[in-house]
Amino acid sequence: MNARLVSVAWALNFARAFYLPGVAPREYESGEKVELKVNKLTSVRTQLPYDYYSHKFCKPHGGVQATAENLGEFLSGDRIENSPYLLFMRMDEYCKVLCQTKLNAHNILQFKRSIDEWYHHNWIVDNIPAASVIDTESFVTTSYSRGFPVGYYDRVSGKHFLYNHANIVIEYHEAVPGGNRIVGFYVEPFSVQHEFVGGVSWDGKDTTPALQTCSTAEPMDLNQAKDHALALTKSIEVLFTYDIVWKPSNIKWASRWDIYLSMDNAVPKKVHWFSIVNSLLIVFCLSGMIAIILTRNLRRDISQYNRLPTDEDPESEISTSEETGWKLVHQDVFRPPTTCPMFLCVFIGGGVQVLVMALLTIAFAAVGFISPANRGSLMFVMLVLFALMGTFAGYHCARLYKTFKGQHWQRATAATALLFPGGSFLVFVSLDLALASYKDSTGAVPITSMVALLALWLGISVPLVFLGAYLGFRKEPIEFPAKYSNIPRPIPMPPWYLSSAFTVTTGGILPFGACFVELFFILSSMWMDQYYYVFGFTFLVFAILLITCAEITIVFLYFQLCAEDYRWWWRTFLTSGSTAAYVFVYSSLYFTKLESNLPITYLLYFGYMLIICFGIFLFTGTTGFYAALWFNIVIFGSIKVD
Repeated sequence: MNARLVSVAWALNFARAFYLPGVAPREYESGEKVELKVNKLTSVRTQLPYDYYSHKFCKPHGGVQATAENLGEFLSGDRIENSPYLLFMRMDEYCKVLCQTKLNAHNILQFKRSIDEWYHHNWIVDNIPAASVIDTESFVTTSYSRGFPVGYYDRVSGKHFLYNHANIVIEYHEAVPGGNRIVGFYVEPFSVQHEFVGGVSWDGKDTTPALQTCSTAEPMDLNQAKDHALALTKSIEVLFTYDIVWKPSNIKWASRWDIYLSMDNAVPKKVHWFSIVNSLLIVFCLSGMIAIILTRNLRRDISQYNRLPTDEDPESEISTSEETGWKLVHQDVFRPPTTCPMFLCVFIGGGVQVLVMALLTIAFAAVGFISPANRGSLMFVMLVLFALMGTFAGYHCARLYKTFKGQHWQRATAATALLFPGGSFLVFVSLDLALASYKDSTGAVPITSMVALLALWLGISVPLVFLGAYLGFRKEPIEFPAKYSNIPRPIPMPPWYLSSAFTVTTGGILPFGACFVELFFILSSMWMDQYYYVFGFTFLVFAILLITCAEITIVFLYFQLCAEDYRWWWRTFLTSGSTAAYVFVYSSLYFTKLESNLPITYLLYFGYMLIICFGIFLFTGTTGFYAALWFNIVIFGSIKVD
C-alpha cells in the first residue's frame, strides 16, 4: 500500500514539473547575434495590455516588425515585436547607450499612469520571458517575478521614477563545444539620471560622449544608481542604457523553464497537498453516506419490496412496505420533465461538450503536451477541442430529447450548437468592442482572429453537433426499468430541508469546497499574470470535483425520492450545477485583490468570469444529472414491479 502511495505521489510531482518543450533547442556560436523581442505591457490592476511602443521607448532603426502569432496569442493580447537591443553570445558589454529621447507632458503623464497602475515590461530572448529578480526575507533562495516594472513611485518624495537602465543577465549552457544554449534570462532595472563626463550635452546623432553615471568596465549596481534616480518632471531628456552580462550555467536546456513553473517559493507544495487532502476528506464523507444508503437502506428496502408477503407477516409491516418509501414513485420517476424539457437536453449537450474538452485539456497539459514555450497553446487547444467535441454534445442532446419523446429535434440541435458558444461569443465581442475604444491596447482582437473564431464555431463545431444529433436520433431511446403511468401521482408537501430551494442552494457547497484552494491558484494565473503549471494537481482536483458533484446529487436524490417527490430531472442538474454560483461569488471576492477602479477592468473581469462560470454550471450540472439517472436506473431496476 505504501509503495502505491509513493508511486502516486511521484507521478503527480512528475506531472507537475514535466513538460514537452515544444521547440527544438537552438545553439549559438560565440559572438553570434541573439535577438531580444518585446511583448505587450501588462498590468494586474487594469487587465488592459498595451503595445510596447505605445509608450516612448527606443525603437529599432529598421522600424518595428511584428512576429507571427497563433490564435491563442492574439486572444491573450500578445504582440511580440523586435527591439533595438543588440546582444551577442558570450560578449559582455556595459553602459551601452540605446537612444536618447525627449519626453513631453503627454509622455510623462502616460508613464506616470503606467507606474501607478503597475505596468510591466515583458521581454523575450530565445523564446523564454524575462524575469526580474526579487530577494525575499522569507525564503533563502531567489524568486523570479514575471516581467519587470516600468518604474516606481516614491511615497516619501511624492515623485515617479522611470527605469531607463536595464541590467540584462543571460545564462547559457555549453551543450557541445562551440554550441551555447540559452537557459536563463532575467533583468534588473535601474532608474538613473545620466550625466556625461564634463557636463556636455548630446544631440543623439554624433558619437556618444562618455558617461560618468555608469561604467564601461562593470555592470550597474544599486549603489551607483540610488543617488541618481530619474524623476519624471514636466519635460526631460531620457537616456536609455543597458548592460549585457553572460553567465555560464549547469542548467540543462530542457529545465530552463523550471524557475517560472516551479511554485515552491511563492506557493509551497504542501498547500496543494492540503487542497488534495481537504478534497479527499469531502469525498470520503460523501462516499460513506452513499455506502450507508446503498448497503443498509436500499438493500433493506429492495429485499423487503421484492419479498412476497406471508400470513405470518404483521399487517402493519405489509401496509408500510406498500404505502411508503421511494418505491411508490416507480410509475412516475421516469416521467419526462414538464418544464422546458428541450432546454434541459440542450444544457446536457453543452455540459458534455465542456466536460470532455476540460478533461482532455487538463490531461494533455498534465502529461506535458501543452508547453508554456508555445505561447497561447493552452487557449488554442481548448478552442479546438471544444469545437471537435461538438459531436458529443449533439449525440447526448438528441438521444435524451428522443427519450423525452420530443418532436423538434432540429430546434434542440440548433440550440445546442448556439447556446453556450453563441452566448460566449456575444460577451466576447462586447468586451472586444469596449477594448477597441482604448487606443494602442492589444486586448482588442484583430478581425482575422475574429474570423478564425467564427470558422471554428460555425465551420467545425456546428456541423459536428448536427452530426452527433443525427447519430443520437438513430439510437434507441434510453431504456428505463419502469414505465410511467398516464396520470401523475400527487406529490406530498416535502419538509423544508428537502425543498428545491434548499437542495439547489446547498448542493454546490461541498463541490466548491473540494476545489476552492486550487481555484485560488487558477484565478491568480489568469488575473495576476502568473504561470500555472501544476496540472497534475489540477487533474486530481478536477476528478474529485466530478465525484463530489455526483455523490452529493445522489444523496439529495435519495431523500427526495423517499419524500415521494419524483421531479428530479431539473433539480439534480441544478443541485450540482449550483457549484458555479459559489465559484462566481468567490471570484467576485477575489476581484478585490486587483485593486482597480477602472470600468473596463470590471467589464473584462466579470464578463470573462461569467463565461467561465456558465461553463462550470453546464458540466457540473451534467455530472450530477447523469449520476442521478444512473442511480435511478439501478435502484428501480432492482425491484420487482407488478
